[in-house]
Amino acid sequence: MHKQMEHPDILEVRDLRTWFPVKRGVFSKTIGYVRAVDGVTFSVRKGEILGLVGESGCGKTTLGRTLVGLESPQSGDILFAGKDIFKFAADRSGEFRKKMQIIFQDPLSSLNPRMNVMDIVTEGLAEFKMLDKSRKEHAVKIVKDVGMDEDCLFRYPHEFSGGQRQRINIARAISLHPDFIVCDEPVSALDVSVQAQVINLLMDLRDRFNLSYLFISHDLSVVHHIANRTAVMYLGKFAEYGPTGELISNPLHPYSKALISSVPTPGVHTENRIVLQGEIPSPSSPPPGCRFHTRCPYAMATCRSTEPEGVEINGHRVWCHLYR
Repeated sequence: MHKQMEHPDILEVRDLRTWFPVKRGVFSKTIGYVRAVDGVTFSVRKGEILGLVGESGCGKTTLGRTLVGLESPQSGDILFAGKDIFKFAADRSGEFRKKMQIIFQDPLSSLNPRMNVMDIVTEGLAEFKMLDKSRKEHAVKIVKDVGMDEDCLFRYPHEFSGGQRQRINIARAISLHPDFIVCDEPVSALDVSVQAQVINLLMDLRDRFNLSYLFISHDLSVVHHIANRTAVMYLGKFAEYGPTGELISNPLHPYSKALISSVPTPGVHTENRIVLQGEIPSPSSPPPGCRFHTRCPYAMATCRSTEPEGVEINGHRVWCHLYR
């Protein structure tokens, strides 16, 4: 009998769309949709960190929340370890929910102020009936995994610093022994010195437990440090997708170039930076054709009418008519 091969990708996403209805009037009639995520395809390998960057409002957080089941998609497929999570019966949905967790951006608002640390980090274990010893014994091991001491167990979230609260969030996320974690800007609310500690903790946990991350951030320097591959998102769609070092050193899409040029670099004069004109269009009425054409300095007639298809160039996948 042949041994079943492990699926190489822990997560596969195919043409995913998450739209939110816009309602108006006495009867709340749907008059349109906010296309927060509008046709995204990618994969995450076992043990890989995939970075996701883009301006505020581009759909990064909605994509992460959709992956873990906090938002319902309009269409598309999400395959976890080769299995379509939308085809699981309700009584089996916990099988993949235990394996997919999320770390939220704000470490205070995502913690229940009425629960102490022991209850917070063992809540999932109790819910899924995974407590094979006392809650305290489980909690001691979990908090030690994130660099905290046993004396924190009976304290409440307001008694901790921002960095400590985020460690508690991370402890809760790893408590169910997941395979995949969405990190939704996990360090953006922290001081710079604490950011480095939390990033190092996430990388250490990845190595120790063979975790895979979707790391959402607006800070390209952080993504450059932590991610194996990176996707650049604009108005609900990917603009470019490829190995992080190559993408940052040699971006192809005009939006990627502008985004990367905005990162302050010692010795580089500000006049070399690309400043985009105009505002991001509304996701409820995205422009036809390429969604970036309203701000792109290289826009052509075809950009205003035809949506670009993905093209493979030097290990990148780029959605731009310049590379047809």
